[in-house]
Amino acid sequence: MPDDRALAVARALLDAGTVTLRPHDPDTFKSGLRSPVYVDNRRLISNPGPWKVVIEAFARRIPDRDDLVISGVEAAGIPHSSALAYALGRPSVFVRKEAKGHGLGRRVEGGDVGGRTAVLVEDMVTTGGSSLSAVAALREAGAIVDDCLAIITYGFAEAIDAFEAARCRLLTLTTFETVIEVALAQGTIDASDAALVRSWLADPHAWQPA
Repeated sequence: MPDDRALAVARALLDAGTVTLRPHDPDTFKSGLRSPVYVDNRRLISNPGPWKVVIEAFARRIPDRDDLVISGVEAAGIPHSSALAYALGRPSVFVRKEAKGHGLGRRVEGGDVGGRTAVLVEDMVTTGGSSLSAVAALREAGAIVDDCLAIITYGFAEAIDAFEAARCRLLTLTTFETVIEVALAQGTIDASDAALVRSWLADPHAWQPA
């Protein structure tokens, strides 16, 4: 049974329209994989009520450390990491996807993270590649990075394995199973649609729309 915080975040995502479940009108990823789930957490920043719920949920997961710095991944993670850091009165940095071709060529921007504990904030984790690239950049800059906090993740096995190999914990505010339960309670989807979404989450590569 999901806890109240996970339920509140799931409701916030559905209210803001950042997560939509459409098993009969699947989206297609760049990889060609078809998905009955569409996620656009960038919509949160134009929905202050739901966004506040998410930022407050993040704040409850942040360790109380004097050396802590909050980091976000360019570009979708930056609004959440910046708002969170401001709310907590903590330093904030962001990690570029790649170093600039001019200037100092840094990937970590905003301040020195050497010897500090950094928590990486992500909006969404799919395979984990961009998140773990940011973790590596923070570590190369001298930060201690043990945790990545994400709003939600598909829970793909490759992402789980990648985070384990990198010795970085992936923590999420809610799960897609919780989103499905809330959507069912709201009447957004019915039981047959929920079963289709669950079958995709269990085996996305073999999934076929009804």
